[in-house]
Order: sequence, then C-alpha cells, then structure tokens
Amino acid sequence: MDLGFTRYQGIASIVGDIVNLRVGDTQKMQTPPRNRDLAIIEQDGEFFSLAQIIKLSDDLVSLQAFSGTKGLSNAASVRFLGETMQAIYSDNIFGRIFNGSGVPIDNGPSLTHEPKVAINGPTVNPTARVLASRMIRTNVPMIDVFNCLVESQKIPIFSVAGEPFNTFLGRIGVQADADVVIFAGLGLIFDDYHNFKQMFEDAGVMSRTVMYVNLASDPVVERLMVPDLALAVAEKLAVEEGKRVLVLMTDMTAYADAMKEIGIAMEHIPSNRGYMGDLYSQLARRYEKACDFRGAGSVTILSVTTMPGDDVTHPVPDNTGYITEGQFYLHNGVIDPFGSLSRLKQHVIGKQTREDHGQIMNTMIRYYSEGVEAEQKQAMAFDLSEFDHKLLKFSKLFKERFMRLDISMTLELALDACWELLAECFDKDEVIIKQDLKEKYWVEVDGKVSA
Repeated sequence: MDLGFTRYQGIASIVGDIVNLRVGDTQKMQTPPRNRDLAIIEQDGEFFSLAQIIKLSDDLVSLQAFSGTKGLSNAASVRFLGETMQAIYSDNIFGRIFNGSGVPIDNGPSLTHEPKVAINGPTVNPTARVLASRMIRTNVPMIDVFNCLVESQKIPIFSVAGEPFNTFLGRIGVQADADVVIFAGLGLIFDDYHNFKQMFEDAGVMSRTVMYVNLASDPVVERLMVPDLALAVAEKLAVEEGKRVLVLMTDMTAYADAMKEIGIAMEHIPSNRGYMGDLYSQLARRYEKACDFRGAGSVTILSVTTMPGDDVTHPVPDNTGYITEGQFYLHNGVIDPFGSLSRLKQHVIGKQTREDHGQIMNTMIRYYSEGVEAEQKQAMAFDLSEFDHKLLKFSKLFKERFMRLDISMTLELALDACWELLAECFDKDEVIIKQDLKEKYWVEVDGKVSA
C-alpha cells in the first residue's frame, strides 16, 4: 500500500489503543503532523490501522489507532496523511449507513470517489445567525403542544437507562417534517442499531435519511468522530442546498465517556467524576453547530443524554443544560411536562401556530398540575371538593390521551383534543381561558366522563 508519504519508525510505547511515536524535528518532516490529522499504521509493509493524531508534544506524536493495537509491534511504521477526517458528501449518501470512520457498512455500492467535506470546521458566528422562528412538527403532542421543537434549536432528551428513549427518538426521526434526518448512533448495542434501521425502512423515510453508527464493539475513537461526521454533512446540506436538517444523536453520555477513556489513557488530569476539564467545551463545540443560516436552510439537533442514577447533577447532563435551549425529560415511560422545557417555543406559539395554542398550553398544564396535587390529597385521605374530583378525571385522561409515547396526531388535532378534554371534565364557565377563544373553539359534549 504505497501512498507516497514518508514512513516514520520509532514507536516509543503502546498504551491501550494509543501509539506514541518519536519523529525528531517536525520542521524537517515532509508532512508535519497536526492535531486531529489522520495517519496510517503499517506493519511488515502491510496496512494495519487508520489512526488519528490526538497529541503533539516536542518530538512525540500520540496517535489513537482506530482498529486497536492488538498484535502491533514497536517495529511498525507510520505515514502521516496531512489531512483530517472527511465525510463523503453527495446525493448518493441518502439511505446509506456509515461507521465512525465515514466508511459505508451497509454493503451498498462503493462511494470511494464521491466528493468529501472536512469535519471539525468552525461554528457560525452568533451575530450572523437568523433568530429561530420556524417550528419542526413531530406529531408528538407533548412536544408540539407543550414544548415546541424549533428550527436551529439544540435540545436534549434527558432520561435514564431502561427508558424507551431510543424508540422515541426513532419515532421523531420518522414523523418530523424536516427535509433531511441525519442519525448519529454512539456506542449502540446491535439490537438498538437494528431497531433504528428497521424503523426508518418500515416508515419509508430512508430516502431522506443518512445514518452514522458506532456500535459498542467498535473502536472508541470512532465514537468521537460520529457527531462530527454527521454535523459536517448536515451543515453542508443546510448551507449549499437550503435543507431543513434534523440531526438525531444518541447517547451523548456514551460520547462523553469515550472522551474520558481517551483522556485517562493519555494521562490527562481528570476533573469532576473522572471527566476531563474541557467537557463543556467539547460538548458545546458540537451543539453550537445548530443554526438557522441566513438565506439558506437550518440544522436542528435533538440528542439523548442519559443520566446515571437519574442524577441531573452528573457532569454530562449538568454541562449539557448550560449549552442547550431546554430539555425533554423522559421519565417513567412518558415525557414529563414538569421537567421538560423548550426555551424557544415562544418564537412560534401563536405566530406560526393557531391563536389558541398559548392559552390551551398554559391551561392544560395548570389543570394537570392541580390534578397531581389532588391525587396527593386523595392518597393522604384528605377530603376532596367537587372540583378536585374533576381535576382527578382530567389528570387521568390527560395521561392517557397526551402523555403516552405511542400517541401520534397533528398539532391542530391535538389542540382540538385539548378543547374536547376540557369540555368533558369541566363546565365552560370553570375554564379560565379568554372568552373570545372559548366562544370560537369550545366543544360541547353529550355527557361528562366518569372517573
């Protein structure tokens, strides 16, 4: 395998998957190494592994071997390619599945000669961005009605192990009204990867979907590449083709754990709970790729962040909360309305949506909150008023009709369903909503529902 680059020998040590190479005076090298550049490791004249430069120190270059270092000897040689990782970019990537090295893994046609785009580019200057003002419909009532997903938003789904967050994320990818969906799987077990692939295929949306997947058994360094590959392609599609791109990433805690693993192998001094001190910067560098480009398309990021032990103060969700614009809290199999927040929803509610949206959203959550309080009073054997019993009915039906993850309906149908539920549980005069909206949207029902 002759690429025309000088071979360098002199491996000083191999620690885990990290190869430390002594190169002497880098200024005299044909291709001086740079951080994040790629290299090829060869043994006995044969290709051994692709690698990435992760540290430069005097005459020592540290490389992360993508395929691991098992069987590698100190007599191996290294060729520096003088370029960073690049993502394949063309019309032929739709419906394809790539690994963390940007190589197709779906047994489809070769894309070797397709154009490529460099990853790890700079983020857009905040002063040059367009203010978020367009909604991405998901047909999930707990999002569309109560916490709208807005174009160019960056927002995580906070959850814990065992919750159906992957199924939920896949549903959003299928139902969202984005032009393109780019999926980034991080440290997935094979079953989860297969389920995502099957969901997209069964729904017939693979033609607008690109998948980048790192399995739990794949090299850790590739896990760090997946978000950058996905976001580089998303940005290119938004800027050059004006596409509304939705990027789905799961699980960002696995991504942070991969950074921690490499940091420990590099003998970096850890910070909070073993994570590196630049955790915030590394996460922000990816999330800030979300942008509404002036005169072009947009990139919206919806990720999953699992909270070990359901601890929101864990370094990953804690740092994520400072970067992102709200969160969806997936708890006990439902989107919890009390823990969820979209900080950009006010940009679209009542502007891009129906006039009653804001009033309905506030009224439904207020009565649900009072219904939860009524449930607590009932559990403690307090006397309940007639209105408390109405709140109990409302709370029960609200959970059944809106909070279940398998419920799918358009925003307009969901708003109508909200009016119907209010009419079933309360008298018209009991509902505190602007009178002109009640006159226009109130729905008379034949009879009140029983508890």
